[in-house]
Order: sequence, then C-alpha cells, then structure tokens
Amino acid sequence: MGTGSSTITAGDLERVRREAEIIHEPIAIERALDQMAAAISAQMATSDPILLAVMTGGMIPAVWLSGRLNFLHQLDYVHATRYAGGTRGGRLNWLARPRLSLHGRTVLIVDDILDEGITMMEIAAYCREQAADRVVTAALVRKRHDRRAAGAEADIIGLEVPDRYVFGCGMDYHEHFRELKGIFALARAAEDQT
Repeated sequence: MGTGSSTITAGDLERVRREAEIIHEPIAIERALDQMAAAISAQMATSDPILLAVMTGGMIPAVWLSGRLNFLHQLDYVHATRYAGGTRGGRLNWLARPRLSLHGRTVLIVDDILDEGITMMEIAAYCREQAADRVVTAALVRKRHDRRAAGAEADIIGLEVPDRYVFGCGMDYHEHFRELKGIFALARAAEDQT
C-alpha cells in the first residue's frame, strides 16, 4: 500500500474514514483559503514570489492557494519530512530541494499543518541560507498544543485544529485521504492505537 502503510488493509482504511470525526467542513476550508490568499496578496502581490510547497502534504494547499492569487508567482516544491508515511515525527529527512533559485526572491513556504514546527523552521532556515530576500511561512492549519518548538510559528494560518490526529486537505493517514476537501480527526479509539 505504500510507505508506512504495510500493515494497514483496505478494510482498515475504510473503517478509519467511516468513523472519523469532521473537524472542518469543506466550506470552512474554502473560506480559510480565501482569507489566506487575501493576506498573501496584501503582502507580496508585487514581488513575483516563489510558492514553495512542502511535499507531500503542502502540495494540495499550495495549489489551492496558487489558483486564488491574481498576480505573478512561481510554484516550486521542497520535500523534507519527519513523518515518512507514519503517524509520528522523527528526524528531518531531505528528499528534494527547490529547483528554482531562491537568491534575492520572496519565498512563501506553504505546508498543510503546523504541528511542532520543526520542518517549517528548518526549511525557512534553508531558504535564508540560499539568500532569499524574504521568507514568509503559511500553513493551512495549526494544531493547538504546547509542544511547538521555541519560536516555531507560521506567518499566515488558515484554521486551527484540536490536538488530535487529523487528515484531509493534504494531511494523510498512512499516505491516504490527502485529497479529502474537509479536515477529519481519527475516532478516539483509533487515536489510541497510533
């Protein structure tokens, strides 16, 4: 079934999806994306920024945001992950760096979720090392908890979610359900097993 999901069956996935609790309906996601796009436009409409999607989860919100921006911008990606298909973060693993030069550019890092913030902080530091003129960070959702790394925050946030395992809108459960247009939380019984 893919990385991190060898013990998960199709039946397990169907049960997880069926029992999941909706946290944010699709209409709330649309509104949050519109608000994020307005904030992005206000800050960088004249700078021809690079939207840097954090793969794989940030790909979906980055594309959704890109389609809402009525000004010149480029879309690129970076693949740095702490999850590798699992449900718990580990050491940051760099799989791909941006192909566009960041030198002298405004860079908007777009991720699906700000959890502990380590991935976003390290990617932002990398962009600065590459002489980006300005680095702005955005996450579709921020998880509410007190485990965030010191100084880890996103400049632009769409929504907040409770301190539960969530999926949809780019976030996955064992590499599944990223495509869902709402945000869901695992049923409490399933959370106890992750």
